Amino acid sequence: MKFFIDTANLDEIKTAINFGFLDGVTTNPSLMAKEGISDQETRIKEICRLTDGPVSAEVLAVDTLGMLAEGRRLASLAPNIAVKLPLTMEGLEATKTLSGDGVKVNLTLVFSPLQALLAAKAGAAYVSPFVGRLDDIGQDGFRLVEEIIGVYNNYAFDTEIIVASVRHPQHVLRAALSGADISTIPFKVIKQLAYHPLTDKGLKEFLADHEKAAKK
Repeated sequence: MKFFIDTANLDEIKTAINFGFLDGVTTNPSLMAKEGISDQETRIKEICRLTDGPVSAEVLAVDTLGMLAEGRRLASLAPNIAVKLPLTMEGLEATKTLSGDGVKVNLTLVFSPLQALLAAKAGAAYVSPFVGRLDDIGQDGFRLVEEIIGVYNNYAFDTEIIVASVRHPQHVLRAALSGADISTIPFKVIKQLAYHPLTDKGLKEFLADHEKAAKK
């Protein structure tokens, strides 16, 4: 499974790259706002200079023509841009055109397997089911992921599944167990993946035993 980081923070991206397992980056207007960024295109170019992996950059337009204009502008910023569009009828129409022009599209805010089916048929390179938001309303977000995987396997679609709205390490584990292609993970969750209390306890014991032996 590929690991993307879900952020607009350059320091977080640099640190994740140094960990050695970062495969791409996803961003959105909310993450940009969190960093106090008003010039999103400049930040996107900065991110693309840090990584060769796919960088999902989201449009703000909600109409088809606006999405096409903004999507083409974003795609021109760097060769590894994936244009992020909402899963709406307008987004599907824009996806068909952009993907036909060779632009990779990530269709986001996906909450049903039928939406994911439409995304694949429109030519999306990626589809992003939001598991955490489904969990928030009492549904099982990974039931959606499993259904999408089943549909895609039935028809051998090339669209990759990005598990999004990841809230904790168990989401990452379930993404891996389900066979999803990608998990896009907030930085704080990435750090939690390597933590286990028994690891810390064991390391402390090893060091204590070494100190005892050294004193003999």
